[in-house]
Amino acid sequence: MRDVAKLAGVSHQTVSRVLNEHPNVRQETRARVLEAMESLDYRRNLAARTLVTRQSHTLGIIGFETTLFGPASMLYGIEDAARTAGYLVSIAMVRNLERRPVLEAVDRLRQHAVDGIIAIAPKPAVTNGLMQAPAGLACVAVGGAGPAEAVPTVRVDNAAGARLATRHLLELGHRTVHHVAGPADWPEAQERIAGWRDTLTAAGAEIPPILPQSWNAETGYVQGQALARDPDVTAIFCANDRIALGVLRALHEAGRKVPEEVSIVGFDDMPESGYFLPPLTTVRQDFAELGRRSLALLLEHMAGPESPAHVVVTPELVIRASTARPARARVHS
Repeated sequence: MRDVAKLAGVSHQTVSRVLNEHPNVRQETRARVLEAMESLDYRRNLAARTLVTRQSHTLGIIGFETTLFGPASMLYGIEDAARTAGYLVSIAMVRNLERRPVLEAVDRLRQHAVDGIIAIAPKPAVTNGLMQAPAGLACVAVGGAGPAEAVPTVRVDNAAGARLATRHLLELGHRTVHHVAGPADWPEAQERIAGWRDTLTAAGAEIPPILPQSWNAETGYVQGQALARDPDVTAIFCANDRIALGVLRALHEAGRKVPEEVSIVGFDDMPESGYFLPPLTTVRQDFAELGRRSLALLLEHMAGPESPAHVVVTPELVIRASTARPARARVHS
C-alpha cells in the first residue's frame, strides 16, 4: 500500500479509503490510485486484513452431492448473491444429509475463518446440525419445510406452489388431479402433497392414492405407465419436472395425447422444461431470490442476532402447452 501511495502521490490513508470504497475520495484521486494499483499489480492481502478486522469477508456454504436441479440451483443462487455483495465463498459438500456430516462441514468451514454459514437444508437433519454449531457463528438454512426454532430459514412455499398447480387443473375442468410424488422423507415433497390434497378437499374432488418414491424421471415413467392405463386419468401434477418428463414418455408410449387427453404440470421450471414435447406447464421457484434473501438474512443475523427470522418465497405458475381443458369439457361446450 505504501508503494501504491507513493506512485499515486497520495497518503496511505487515501489508498485505504479507495480500497474500502469510502465515498469521501475525489473521482480523479480514486482513478489515480486504481491506476497505480494496476501498474504495480497490487492485490489486497486478505490474510492480513482478517488479522486486523477479525473478519474474513468469506462466507461458508454447505451443499450436498446431487444432480437435482433445485439444490444445485440454490447453491448457485447463494454463491452469486454472495459474490455480488463482495464476499468470497468457501463451499463444503456433504455426501449424506445427516447431522454428523453437517457438523463436520461446519468444522471445515470454521477452519477457513468464515464469517457465517448458509446451508442447503432439504431435510431436518441439516438444520439440526446447524443448531449445534458453535455459539457466535451465524447460520441460515435454505430449503426444507417449516422453520426451525433456533436457526433462521429461507424457503419456497411448496404447499402454495402445489395449490397453484392443482387449482389450475381443476379450473380447466378436470374432475380430479392425480399426483406423482417425490420421496417420502423429503419435507418439500410432503408439503407439495399437502397443498395438492388440501386443494382437492376444498373443491370436493376425489383424492387419488399416491406412492411417494424419488425425484427422478424413472419414477415418473413407472407411475406414468400405470396412470396411462386408466382412461379416467385426465390431469397429473408431478412433484418436479424430471418426474414430469418420465410421465410424458409413458403417456406417449401408451398413445395418450398431451394435453388433448391428459394435462401435465411439473414443479421447478428447469431450463429444459420449455423444450419438452409439449412445453411443460410448471411451478417456478425463484432460486436467485432465494440466494438474495438467504444472504440478506445471514448478514442481518451476523450484525446482531435476535430471534431467528423465517422468510418464505412464493413460487409462480408458468403456463405452457402441456395443460388444456379435458376432452369431455370441450365436447360438451
